[in-house]
Amino acid sequence: MSRDETHRVNDETPTGEGLRAIVAARDVDTTPDTAEIRGLAAATGYTVVGEITQRRREDPTYGLGRGKAEDLMRLAAERDADAVIYDGELSPGQTYSLGELLPAGTAVVDRPRLVMERFTDAADSRAADLQLELARLRYELPRLREAIARDDAEEIRLRPEGDRRVLDVERRIESAKRALDGITDDRAERRTRRREAGFDLVAVVGYTNAGKSRLCRRLADDVDGSGESSVAESDECNDGENGDPNDGENGNHDDLDTVLATGDRPFETLSTTTHEATMDGRRTLVTDTVGFVDDLPHDAIRSFRTTVEAAREADCVLLVVDANDEPGTIRRKLRTSLSTVEETAGPVVPVLNKTDRLDAAELGTVVESVETVVDGARRDGLPVSGSLRPPVPTSAHDGRGVGDLRATVADALPTATETVNAPNGSHTESALSWAYDRGIVDGTTYTADGVRVVLAGRPAVVAEATRRFERS
Repeated sequence: MSRDETHRVNDETPTGEGLRAIVAARDVDTTPDTAEIRGLAAATGYTVVGEITQRRREDPTYGLGRGKAEDLMRLAAERDADAVIYDGELSPGQTYSLGELLPAGTAVVDRPRLVMERFTDAADSRAADLQLELARLRYELPRLREAIARDDAEEIRLRPEGDRRVLDVERRIESAKRALDGITDDRAERRTRRREAGFDLVAVVGYTNAGKSRLCRRLADDVDGSGESSVAESDECNDGENGDPNDGENGNHDDLDTVLATGDRPFETLSTTTHEATMDGRRTLVTDTVGFVDDLPHDAIRSFRTTVEAAREADCVLLVVDANDEPGTIRRKLRTSLSTVEETAGPVVPVLNKTDRLDAAELGTVVESVETVVDGARRDGLPVSGSLRPPVPTSAHDGRGVGDLRATVADALPTATETVNAPNGSHTESALSWAYDRGIVDGTTYTADGVRVVLAGRPAVVAEATRRFERS
């Protein structure tokens, strides 16, 4: 679905490029910090020309109190703003009411809508487009219902069977869900094939701008050591269509694509992208994922399920934290990440990135902040809390700590060891070749009677290798 088709749901939704915006923010306890929402707005193409902040409880009509909402109206008129960007989620009713108060032609863009606009700019695959379409349609549907219910000129009150436009959006939601289900099934099959080929799966997750993409390239086997460029395998290139059915076997991956270096921009990575990486002798596929962000509605998070699935199904998860954030910000972002992932099949290793900018005392403060969140997650009974490991300091910029991280990942991966004795012969050589192809041979000793092989790696792969040797 094109951007124009997407915005038929709400014709006043702007596309940020070249538009002037006023930022509005409210917080109950403190004066709002608008740095992050300004960064999101700028990354989406808006020019921020003013802001209104308020410290008070949420107003059920406008989000802001009536007085501040009127201040916002006057500032928007004075600065000739194309949009008001609200740092938080507005209900359909609040969105409509605030839009009615603002000057004609000034659109209301709350935080979830802004994030989805930014996602649209970064989308580079069919899977990403489908996830975006689903998130946008789920977001817009209740707002369309609100607009229809309030629009006296249309003389329509929504009936149970729904207005034609509502039914159209509902049909598009079901269509996107069906298409995305097919891609999800293909990914599950791909994960199975890659594990059978001896690869361990590692997912890299975390708040946006934590440095995940650079860390992935630092870990990858196909970089020059700087982490600035690589050739990586994009899980989105084929979306499971027309791919080699033997994908992942013998180290072959047919969905290779060039991935450019990323900088500190929100949502620079949208598609999940996978690199081959060796972790202390273990062959892994490390998947870079979409950055998390606060205050996305549940439906939007659910729509971006490829990122969450990559984490939940991985053998190990690297949860990347920007160690240069303030302690309170680190705690907030870490809680957001843990709450979004919810639970994982494998262990979760917090990675304190960008530590090249910190001294020992500052790093100690960061570690304490992480430990505070981990302790809180355990007290609250979050399922993911039982998977958490001690944090590992790193710097994707200069490589410090990356060796320790590789060792930590290798130690966290599921491992089985087995020693087999097999006679000399073609069947043994075939089994040995199969085991070498999957990277699970830890040592071989040839004797007059045959060969002694030490196997170490994924339990299922070691078990299959043992079976092959026993047939020799």
